[in-house]
Amino acid sequence: MHDNESLTAVFEAHRGRLRAVAYRMLGSVSEADDAVQEAWLRLNRADTGDVVNLGGWLTTVVARVCLNMLRSRETRREEPLEERLPDPVVSRADGTDPEQEALLADSVGFALLVVLQRLEPTERLAFVLHDMFAVPFDEIAAVIGRTSAATRQLASRARRRVRGAAGERPDPDLSRQRAAVEAFLAAARDGDFEALVAVLHPDVELRADSGPVMPWNELRGAITVAEQAVMFRKMYDYAFPVLVNGAAGVLLARNGRAFTVGALTVVDGRIRSVDILADPARVAHLDVAALT
Repeated sequence: MHDNESLTAVFEAHRGRLRAVAYRMLGSVSEADDAVQEAWLRLNRADTGDVVNLGGWLTTVVARVCLNMLRSRETRREEPLEERLPDPVVSRADGTDPEQEALLADSVGFALLVVLQRLEPTERLAFVLHDMFAVPFDEIAAVIGRTSAATRQLASRARRRVRGAAGERPDPDLSRQRAAVEAFLAAARDGDFEALVAVLHPDVELRADSGPVMPWNELRGAITVAEQAVMFRKMYDYAFPVLVNGAAGVLLARNGRAFTVGALTVVDGRIRSVDILADPARVAHLDVAALT
């Protein structure tokens, strides 16, 4: 049997893992917290006396909640191809706080989250739970109502899509990431087109999410992205280095208020992707004083 005190202790011990699962599933910090809170409510309502592994039970509960949220999100979409960037986890350039470290445990780069957003809900669940959190296929199959073999195929299909879309492995050296990002910012501020092209991968991708009012913008190629950077070079006067999902990124802020977050993926010393979140409703809450 589990009394209220022991249930609370178990839940708190697993809260970080549950948030990490939900964040990878949903790409939203606030929705991840909602999913974890729902798991807590279900834990308090359920008869868990015969549950041997409460941590595993909680993981499957969070997974079910997230799957329902993803399916609900799909049905609410007015446009079937509607795009939206995930929520970035932004921290100071000199390191993340303990809560953010738990959320980003096992490393989840921003570019990977973008790819995960494009998976079908069941594919995403199978990939996240199995490949990122080592949940057995039998347990995942029970969550999505499929056979273990069918669940294995979902994860395999998701894995192929992730590998195909993610491209080359990002540079793990934070100092090399920062050097590339700093070179990009310096060239953008100076309007140095040639220097920008040199620091950008030839097939660099830029994705910009400015919220529901503005259309989704996607650019490809070093020349096109460099032209865009030169066009908006005055904006980079307000850029500060930060970490975005544990990797080198930038925060644009003016008069103490954030207006853009940039996640940059660096591969072999050059910038492979640029993800720009400029949705006022999703960046205005950032504490600029604490981040710069």
